[in-house]
Amino acid sequence: MLRVAFAGTPEFAVPTLQALADSHHTLVGVLTQPDRPAGRGRELKRSPVKDLGLRLGLSVSQPAALRDDAQRAELASWQADVLVVAAYGLILPVAALTLPRLGCVNVHASLLPRWRGAAPVQRAILAGDVATGVTIMQMAAGLDTGPILAQSAFDLTGRETSQALLERLSQTGARLLIETLDRLEAGTVTPKEQSSDGVTYAGKLAKQEGQVDWQRSAVEISRQVRAFNPWPIAQTLFQGQQLRLWQAVPASRGGQAGEPGQVLGMDAEQLLVRCGEGSLGVERLQLAGKRAMSAREFASGRALSGMHFG
Repeated sequence: MLRVAFAGTPEFAVPTLQALADSHHTLVGVLTQPDRPAGRGRELKRSPVKDLGLRLGLSVSQPAALRDDAQRAELASWQADVLVVAAYGLILPVAALTLPRLGCVNVHASLLPRWRGAAPVQRAILAGDVATGVTIMQMAAGLDTGPILAQSAFDLTGRETSQALLERLSQTGARLLIETLDRLEAGTVTPKEQSSDGVTYAGKLAKQEGQVDWQRSAVEISRQVRAFNPWPIAQTLFQGQQLRLWQAVPASRGGQAGEPGQVLGMDAEQLLVRCGEGSLGVERLQLAGKRAMSAREFASGRALSGMHFG
């Protein structure tokens, strides 16, 4: 039985914390980011990890950083054998990495060394990766450079949004983490150094990346729509208004007629829009100030053929 501390913040980290609580290991405390202002009222909002930690009756600490002894004091007091990290969002200095007896173990949503960094799921979709998975890694001072303890891979269908893929990866990561901790406890884990080949970096998302360039191919734009759901959401303009694209795929029909951004009309349940290469079949979209709706609802009562997005 290991004494385990946990560090995480968003919904992605919740299944791992719950799996630890359900395991035979002993949870000794939770680190999560400080409450942040959210919503129109800018009221302080607790992280999903804090909510679960409090429901589980655990000690929850929210230091703004872990740079000095005072900020690390509560983590040190827990005397953990290992610190499990899942999307914590704060940098762990070497002094924090070496506090637990067995160091720190990270649940990372990619098949390292591919997509080190902050947004591996979104970058994998944008790049058109055909497979992804989870890596359990021994944390080191570099950016996701530590030895690999375990990995689990699966194929992608090409229809996943970031939200759906994050949910699947969070469940996969939780199961793999418990298996890895059990092996760590038994002394049967063999760390494997990451290859220097195939290293890619998943930079943090910027809101402006959601802006659609209709000169790009339908395949690229459809990846953008899926990658940026639920944030920052792919968007364009329609009659001077912001238009969000929630769901879209490369269209099997639509031909080569028209210019990029031109609306070609409806095909079954898709609104066809000409791209730099091919056409995009928009299935769900949302005008500023309105609810998200199907393409069929959006097209109802509008003469769209020949109009332009962007």
